[in-house]
Amino acid sequence: MARLRYGDLLREISLREREIRYHDIAAYEVEDGVAPRRLELRTLDVYRLLKPYVSVRFSEQLRTVVPLALYLVLFQLLILRQQIADSWTLTAGLLAVMVGLMLFMEGLKLGLMPFGETLGNVLPSKAKLPVVLLVTFALGVGVTFAEPAIGALQTAGSSVRGDQAPLLVALLGPYSQALVLAVGAGVGLAAVVGTLRFLYGWSLKPLIYATLAPALALSLYALSRPDLARTIGLAWDCGAVTTGPVTVPLVLALGIGVAASAGKGDSSLSGFGIVTLASLMPVVCVLLLGIWVSRGGDVPVPTPVVPDAAPSELAWHQQTPGVEVVMALRAIVPLVLFLLIVIRLLRERVRNPGTIAYGIVLAVLGMVVFNLGLSYGLAKLGSQAGGLVPSAFAEVAGIDGSPIYRYSLGAAIAIGFALVLGIGATLAEPALNALGVTVENLTSGAFRKRMLMLSVSGGVGLGIALGLLKIMLDLPLMYLILPGYGLALVLTAFSSEEFVNVAWDSAGVTTGPVTVPLVLAMGLGFGGAMGSVEGFGILAMASVGPIVSVLSLGLYTKWAARRRHRAEDLVAGAGTGATP
Repeated sequence: MARLRYGDLLREISLREREIRYHDIAAYEVEDGVAPRRLELRTLDVYRLLKPYVSVRFSEQLRTVVPLALYLVLFQLLILRQQIADSWTLTAGLLAVMVGLMLFMEGLKLGLMPFGETLGNVLPSKAKLPVVLLVTFALGVGVTFAEPAIGALQTAGSSVRGDQAPLLVALLGPYSQALVLAVGAGVGLAAVVGTLRFLYGWSLKPLIYATLAPALALSLYALSRPDLARTIGLAWDCGAVTTGPVTVPLVLALGIGVAASAGKGDSSLSGFGIVTLASLMPVVCVLLLGIWVSRGGDVPVPTPVVPDAAPSELAWHQQTPGVEVVMALRAIVPLVLFLLIVIRLLRERVRNPGTIAYGIVLAVLGMVVFNLGLSYGLAKLGSQAGGLVPSAFAEVAGIDGSPIYRYSLGAAIAIGFALVLGIGATLAEPALNALGVTVENLTSGAFRKRMLMLSVSGGVGLGIALGLLKIMLDLPLMYLILPGYGLALVLTAFSSEEFVNVAWDSAGVTTGPVTVPLVLAMGLGFGGAMGSVEGFGILAMASVGPIVSVLSLGLYTKWAARRRHRAEDLVAGAGTGATP
């Protein structure tokens, strides 16, 4: 029997560039005159095969999570002079976040992305446009439930003071599923409008104006009513949690596939716009939900769960890890069933069903592990750090020696903390690097990737700092939203279509599955320590900040280019003796 050694096999196959299936490896074992049989792998052989494959994907999550965690820990130890509570639990939770994201992203690629690509290629040729748009809307709703960061919203109600914000607590409690449905409806509408934009080549500017106008109008109406005013921050923050690793790839794959099938998918603007609309339309839907709930009569406030209640008093699905398993299955299984039904109705064969099933299992397992890490690691660390930051400049109950610094110095330290956190979290997002490469190619090198990354990260950092200032001074969020988006609209009117697409979509790529829960937990913890009713709004400011910064940099880049060309023309005219 001729047998190929495993060392030779590893040298011939690059695990970083292609997928290896065990039944493919069996083909290397051949006996003369005997049919090939499955190759038996020892534990050591499996380790050697999987090590390079897993290490690359785990290192991606490591580069995202560890720097942020180290920054929060060092800031708490060195600047705030406070010990880390439950350090071992936090460490295990952060490890679970990294492992969960690694499994989830791999499952997304193997189990869910093939559905989006298949639908994008097949659906337009086998169904009429209204059916295509209906499927697109339903897909937008479904992917919202599968977003890892959406769970951060559903666990945020415990830090809100129900006696002063009953409507907000109701939206995060009894109406939490309706809240996610409202967010999903916004994403679905964004997917439909974005697909139509791909088909008909619509400019993004009118769509931004048409979407932002009702969002601002409804926010102003909510500001005039005390019961609704507390929901404004939640509504604008909901726009940030929708543009994650599930929504963007699946919806874009479908939208671009529809445009390509119509022969209109070669534009340099293909792929832009849906992220922007998916960040704005949920704001409108959540505000409408808040108005509908407030007009329904008395708003029910849920009875808080007693912290020291015995685990046996709770149902299995209300205990760890039962609640995380239920959340993962509820998020992914309906989406997969919907995609399977659509593909079967189109009479399309599901290719590589074994690989897809394996990917779905990985996605569910990854979301379970991620949700555990979110509850006991990422959100816990962000909330702990956020609750301690006010001690730098104010007296906080339970913290000895607060305030640690004089008010002016302590306030500056708190603002600086938020600024650096925003910049670091944004630079760690892999999607930002991909966007930078795309922009550099679209602008033929005029807008460098490094310039875009610094501009976006600086805008996010400034936005988070302003959001923190809003909580410190107890300002209504609209005092920051109106000037921020007003300036963004003015800059949009003077900017070219390319820069408008890049700037408005840049707000979406900065809010990943790590950044959103961390910043949200930090803001709620900070608000709780300051005695604020709620700490929402920081993510909203983190979204508008990069829009303004990128548009400003784009206008400056164009002005500098015109000035350089004018100077070159003057030099050329002087050399030839011609009058410019």
